[in-house]
Amino acid sequence: MSLRRRIFYLLIIVGFLFVIVNIHQRAIWVQQTFRTESRGIIPGMKISSSERSGQKISTATNSNHANNRKDVENEIENDDEIENGGSLIQVLKTNNSALINDNERPWFFNGGTRRPLPTRVNRKTGRKLAKLWPHEDWGDDRIINQLMFVPPPSPPPRPVEKKPEKLKKILFYFGLGSWNLKPGRDIFIESKCPVDTCTVTASQSEAQNADAILFKDRFVHPGHIRHSRQVWILYFLECPYHTQHIKFNDVINWTATYRRDSDIVAPYERWVYYDPKTKQKTIPDKNYAANKTKTVAWFVSNCAARNNRLQYANELKKYIGVDIYGACGSKKCPRFPVDSKEMCFQMLDKDYKFYLAFENSNCRDYITEKLFVNGLGRDVLPIVMGAHPEDYAKSAPEHSYIHVDDFESPKALANYLHALDKNDDLYNSYFLWKGTGEFINTYFFCRLCAMLHDNYPAKSYKDINEWWRGPGVCTQRSWRES
Repeated sequence: MSLRRRIFYLLIIVGFLFVIVNIHQRAIWVQQTFRTESRGIIPGMKISSSERSGQKISTATNSNHANNRKDVENEIENDDEIENGGSLIQVLKTNNSALINDNERPWFFNGGTRRPLPTRVNRKTGRKLAKLWPHEDWGDDRIINQLMFVPPPSPPPRPVEKKPEKLKKILFYFGLGSWNLKPGRDIFIESKCPVDTCTVTASQSEAQNADAILFKDRFVHPGHIRHSRQVWILYFLECPYHTQHIKFNDVINWTATYRRDSDIVAPYERWVYYDPKTKQKTIPDKNYAANKTKTVAWFVSNCAARNNRLQYANELKKYIGVDIYGACGSKKCPRFPVDSKEMCFQMLDKDYKFYLAFENSNCRDYITEKLFVNGLGRDVLPIVMGAHPEDYAKSAPEHSYIHVDDFESPKALANYLHALDKNDDLYNSYFLWKGTGEFINTYFFCRLCAMLHDNYPAKSYKDINEWWRGPGVCTQRSWRES
């Protein structure tokens, strides 16, 4: 046989084998595609580990997976902290525009639509990553974490059967009237709470089987033995000087007050930046000093406050003009009707540069509408007295107020106010925070419902009075002297 003929036959054999191999591979591809589609999975879709459990994975792939697994788990845990209870700074680490665009802001912002995902659990410790409780994050009020908390999904029962989720029942022991609530789930549905499987009642006959009993402004023992998962919640918005001294120990499980170390913090207002990295604008929106001819104003009716605020104001008055409106001064501006009160604040915006946002007591974290509404809500620079300077720094926008304890005396404060009065640029620097964030609705009921669905630790306050009014909580002197 000639060499040419041998080469010809060899080519025929190679071609035949090539056709056979391609036909076989085509059959395998079709079979795999059919199996994939029969499970409802589109080719190219990521398949979960449970779906991959029956598939063979090459040694090389397993090796690569093992090498990268730790990094992937860390990324998942970090993402979980961002999506489910992480701070807004952590959100921005992932997406620098997360809070700048209205439609990407969390649901509790005006116009915000970003909803939380179910929280994940740390695979190593078995604990959820969202920090909800005081012992999990002492330095923060955890309000954002609670607003973005959705409990992790429970393992599905076997066989799979869909059961309605059990509602958590909250008894408002002294009625719903002061809360302007109706019995049932309406408050949770209408508020669009991420966790809305709760119901409220005012019927004391349901005290024994309620999941939580909330005592507003005072405590009365319900008279029954509390079951292990029922929580009794003390809700106080007034400072310790004006609240009940509770006679019972080991009865209060959760606290809901303005204090940052409460289980559910209920502040008068909560400021949140759109971008925590941008706390000041470069230039003010306008000249807030323009056409203002008067210096300091104060609206006040309680002339016997424990912190001697009136005496301080009268001393300040010796060195700078202070107009005191109401029962404690010579100026008058009617508080009622509502239209008249608004006229008073319009006068404040138009004529005055400073406002005395003095609380009636010097207690930790006690900051009320005197700052948030009368001061920061207007075009005036508030001068504050009440909570510790550290508390104002945590609660108010940066460089938005002046604290009296930053000065040795009323005279020293007056000298600084005169300097601001003469320098519009320096005065306007206190308004650069405007437009960098907003005072959010803290959705107390949404957070309460979410917390009841957490696997919360059983606890009680051994001595609630020691926690609420113990040493260092309040002072009748300035914090400089305490």
